[in-house]
Formats: sequence, C-alpha cells, structure tokens
Amino acid sequence: MRWLAMFLAATLSLSAWALDLQQAKQQGLIGEQLNGLVGAVQGSAQVSAIVGDINRKRLDSYRDIAQKTGTSLAVVQSRAGQLNIERTPAGQYVQLADGRWQRK
Repeated sequence: MRWLAMFLAATLSLSAWALDLQQAKQQGLIGEQLNGLVGAVQGSAQVSAIVGDINRKRLDSYRDIAQKTGTSLAVVQSRAGQLNIERTPAGQYVQLADGRWQRK
C-alpha cells in the first residue's frame, strides 16, 4: 500500500488545474472528498463546471494509475482521497464520511 501512496504522490499533478481549483477551495466553494474527487460546498454553474472538469481529469489519472499498478480504481480513489484530505490546508473544506462539509 505504501508504494501506491508514493506512486500517487509522484503522478498526481494538480498544476493543470491548480489556479481554478485553489481559488475555489480558498473561497470555500469546493472541498476534497474521501473518494479522491472534489465536491461543491456552495453550488453555482461555475462551481459545477470546475468540479466536473477537475473530477474528469482526476478520474483519468486514477484509471491510469490503477491500470499501471494493477490496483482497482476504488482503491486508488480511496488512497488519493486520504492523501488529498491530509494535504488540505487549514481553513479549507473536507467532506466527512456522513457527507457533511467541515472546515479543516
């Protein structure tokens, strides 16, 4: 499992969408979820578009990682979700197991 964490950390690059994602997260519009995807904390058409774009890119990366490592997509997503939540700075939102959003 440790190799998967290192592989995820090395291959998941947020740089392609970092500006939009980071701005939305800093404004409390988007948060990290346990499934490795982002979710809308406060909905709007623009937020939904950002969430959809980021989640499509993340899922593509997760599928690639799962294929390369021989791991299931669910395992990759779960581990990525844990890493993303751990890396979320204080003041930004993360989703709890019961679906509620909480500022970290």
